[in-house]
Amino acid sequence: MIGIDSTDFGTDSGTNFKGKRVLVVGSGLSGQGAAALLASRGAKVFITDRKPARELPEVAALGLPDERMFLGKTPDLTEVRPELVVLSPGVSPRQGFIQEALARRIPVWSEVELALRNCPAVSVGVTGTNGKTTTTTLIGELAQQTGRKTVVAGNIGVALSREVVGLSGEDIVVAELSSFQLEFVDRARLHIAVMLNLTPDHLDRHGSVEQYLAAKAKIFAHQEEGDLAVLNWDDPIVRGLAPQLKARVLFFSPTRFLEDGVSLRGDMIVFAAKGVVEPILKRGELQLRGSHNLENVMAAAAAARELGLSREQIAEGLRNFKGVEHRQETVGTFEGILFVNDSKGTNTDAAAKALLAFPEPLVLLAGGKNKGLDFHDFMTLVRERVKSLVLLGQAADEMEQAAQEAGVGRVLKAGSFPEGVELAIAEAKAGDVVLLSPACTSWDMFKSYEERGELFKALVRRHYRGRGSEARGITEAGGQKVDVAKEAEGVEKRRVTEAGGRKPEVRSRRPKAEG
Repeated sequence: MIGIDSTDFGTDSGTNFKGKRVLVVGSGLSGQGAAALLASRGAKVFITDRKPARELPEVAALGLPDERMFLGKTPDLTEVRPELVVLSPGVSPRQGFIQEALARRIPVWSEVELALRNCPAVSVGVTGTNGKTTTTTLIGELAQQTGRKTVVAGNIGVALSREVVGLSGEDIVVAELSSFQLEFVDRARLHIAVMLNLTPDHLDRHGSVEQYLAAKAKIFAHQEEGDLAVLNWDDPIVRGLAPQLKARVLFFSPTRFLEDGVSLRGDMIVFAAKGVVEPILKRGELQLRGSHNLENVMAAAAAARELGLSREQIAEGLRNFKGVEHRQETVGTFEGILFVNDSKGTNTDAAAKALLAFPEPLVLLAGGKNKGLDFHDFMTLVRERVKSLVLLGQAADEMEQAAQEAGVGRVLKAGSFPEGVELAIAEAKAGDVVLLSPACTSWDMFKSYEERGELFKALVRRHYRGRGSEARGITEAGGQKVDVAKEAEGVEKRRVTEAGGRKPEVRSRRPKAEG
């Protein structure tokens, strides 16, 4: 499904909204950002959300009159008469009034389309099934070395439409873009567009891999000849996009040397172009584990080079980057057991990469809400790499069946997330890794993968409270000590049990499209 575009907003390609009637669908951070941006451009803004007003106190800050807010109810398009509809990423386009808008040929944009059309800054977009947040964050950190104002936003937890206000052409915007955000993008231009990989995901929304790819590929849709498309040579689906792109194409590959691109020569990450090979740094200097993170690093290096960074600046930035939360994040080592939070592993491909990143014996905590994925191939890898598999959530039965068919040796099922963590701890011994990499979304038990990851970390620390000198503090990746006992007290106050279907009360950022 694609959005319908329109030139009715004038020669400014969608930046002049004075007097235009615009319906914003969804009142989360993206919807609020879109509404604020539109209002600043003189639009007459309407907003709708399935949730009632009592659950949306933050909407009052928008200052809209009651007759322009449709909260807890569906808007009547005949009454609203919108000239444009702007969708938040979490909103399903299958809703009746959105389908009606499409049928009436009312322009339907994503919040990202609106933001990018109104963004004067140099824009960098990152998409792919896995690795988006790590790569986006890394590009943002590298871009800051230019001395130019740099904004990191999008599916990373910050509404892009709120961040573009007040930027200039000298600034840089780095945006993580999910398939949900790109689905209704048609004319928004990205100066640098990165696609990391593509494996089946979100099939419950897109219906097929082909439609999922079509949504992702929109990141390149309005690039010009002077722009740059960064593609993964090792992914045949991504590589196959190159001939149809208008922008210059730069490939990266961690498995072969490329005469034109970013790749490996021996153990050295290098730039190569027109017969000149320029070393960046050795692979062993990176703090990130796993071949998938090598892909992320190479993609970020390619984007940074286009932004004008020197080889020395890029090498220093890559060397110092420690990763981001919930992506193979080291929680700490307790009684010789390493605990790793990979809550962002919301599909089988991401979870498989996490399994391959650790040579140690693994206890895997997996499960949640399935997105229409098949678990059989994944369970073949689990059989080879995992000594104990702990399953939980809505997908537990389906995953258990796939595990049994694959011949996985030891499988346990938990009735709740805290029980699952305790089972995983009981299965582990010194020298093992306990890995949370669910291969599923968090939405059956949590608001977001961040909330799930935070609870995992808190439960691990709480379990080891007061169990010897090693348990009184944990060593983070950077060597920092955390007061486990103090943190556990805070967790105990915030947390509620899952009995009765209630969710753990753990603070998190805006829920993201998990993949």
